[in-house]
Amino acid sequence: MKRISILGSTGSIGTQTLDVVEHHPEQFIVEGLAGGSNLQLLIEQVQKFKPRKVSISTQSLAEQLAPYVPEGTKVYYGDEGLVEIAAGTDADYIVTALVGSQGLHSTLAAIEAGKHIALANKETLVSAGHLVTAAAKRRNVMLLPVDSEHSAIFQCLNGEGTGDVRKITLTASGGSFRDRTREQLHGVTVEQALQHPNWSMGAKITIDSATMVNKGLEVIEAHWLFGLDYSRIEVIIHPESIIHSFVEFNDHSIIAQLGNPDMRVPIQYALTYPHRLSNPSRPLNLAEIGKLHFREMDFDRFPCLRMAYDSGKAGGTATTVFNAANEVAVDRFLKGEIAFLQIEDIIARTLDKHETAADPDLEQITAADAWARQTARNI
Repeated sequence: MKRISILGSTGSIGTQTLDVVEHHPEQFIVEGLAGGSNLQLLIEQVQKFKPRKVSISTQSLAEQLAPYVPEGTKVYYGDEGLVEIAAGTDADYIVTALVGSQGLHSTLAAIEAGKHIALANKETLVSAGHLVTAAAKRRNVMLLPVDSEHSAIFQCLNGEGTGDVRKITLTASGGSFRDRTREQLHGVTVEQALQHPNWSMGAKITIDSATMVNKGLEVIEAHWLFGLDYSRIEVIIHPESIIHSFVEFNDHSIIAQLGNPDMRVPIQYALTYPHRLSNPSRPLNLAEIGKLHFREMDFDRFPCLRMAYDSGKAGGTATTVFNAANEVAVDRFLKGEIAFLQIEDIIARTLDKHETAADPDLEQITAADAWARQTARNI
């Protein structure tokens, strides 16, 4: 049996991870759960899966949680609680399903503790990819991708050498506004932006999908996961989200991974690799679907994706700033403080003000992140 802990257990990826666990109780033991502020859901998870340790966002919520945990379960909170769940249990695998750069320190702590990482928190590699990959190599820890696109590439590369790869292509659904022109984006509402056509995800990642920032973060993550130059990473719009991504090799052969949109498949594969178990997802019937569609990426329509590529090529703290500015801008949009198109404006203006530090250490990354957030709030 594999022992796992989940960072972000009450979010979309976290709840689907626990659904996978529930379908294969003979395969997994849940050692730790770290939730956000959804107290009721975390209580239900703790009582069902009985982890040895649980963490919640604040001390006040921890005090409310404590009376409901099973005997022997210890309660933690805040950033220290995240690190405890990441590094302080007997878990073999840590599912990092936190949203945003808050996952960086706990993921690094888990790696240093020798835990294998099922990585759903792409911002960790975006903010500090060179540090995370170096630590994983030093500690002989696997970074197993959970994002459907990176899981697809990971599966396509099984048994293949990256030296034989000509390029990889990440597919993008196009998000909530994929059929709108830029002129038609003026005045769109938060509610409209949150209506993703293919996936059920949290608010932040759904907005990121609409701006194409999410695909930009995935491009940067792919660079670190697979060791490929940005010139060998492409993006194509594929509205059906059936082909999750594909690899073209030097002989122009292409291997793709297909399936119905269901995050339980890549989550389970990360936790059972290199084995495959039955899954509650719906089988793919291509005859029923009939047609698949593809569109070339338009960087003028989706300028945030261009900014992601430019930040990745600049390296250093540029990707940290790109990510942090976006997190602030999305939060401001969700609160109704700015318009949808101002998200990209805030990111661009924050990047313009930044002087990139090459090969930053963790302290420099933390400082750049804080600077970018303050700058983005002031715009």
